[in-house]
Amino acid sequence: MPAITSPREIYGVEHTSTRRACSVAVGQKLVDRIHWWKNEYSPGRDVQINGAVSPGNHSGGLANIFEKSLGSSMKGGTTGLMAVYRYAEPVRQAGFVFMDTPGFDPCSATGQIAGGANMIMFTTGGSMFGAKPVPSVKLATNTPMFERLTEDMDFNCGEIRDGTATMAETGQLFSS
Repeated sequence: MPAITSPREIYGVEHTSTRRACSVAVGQKLVDRIHWWKNEYSPGRDVQINGAVSPGNHSGGLANIFEKSLGSSMKGGTTGLMAVYRYAEPVRQAGFVFMDTPGFDPCSATGQIAGGANMIMFTTGGSMFGAKPVPSVKLATNTPMFERLTEDMDFNCGEIRDGTATMAETGQLFSS
């Protein structure tokens, strides 16, 4: 059950997901969730949508929320967007789906697990969160961070970026 979570994570680049929607209705459902966050939930609350990135994201090289959103959108791969779900709603559709969750890691993973996820593959730039109810594999996005947090990370995806491993070689590690 692959999922991108939180409309805040793709705000400003939502077109990269809606253009992949399997139907106009699925694309519209994603747009509706983003509008809800921006226009109904966020005003008057201490939440961020379309703002600056966190200090950790900034020190990691991200200048603004749009750069972060592009990275989040890319995590969804290239297949069609099959469905959009609300927080913790049971996921019934196979393939790439979107679940509307808060951006905070523990809340996000909890919603995915409640929706039926039986494993969390957590691509991270430094969060040490591990979901206890299901296996949680933490995928470090770069080698320096992996080396700093080696006891908290499970796998160094930075080797692909570094050129010391190919995507195919890395995929074999997960299939064996």
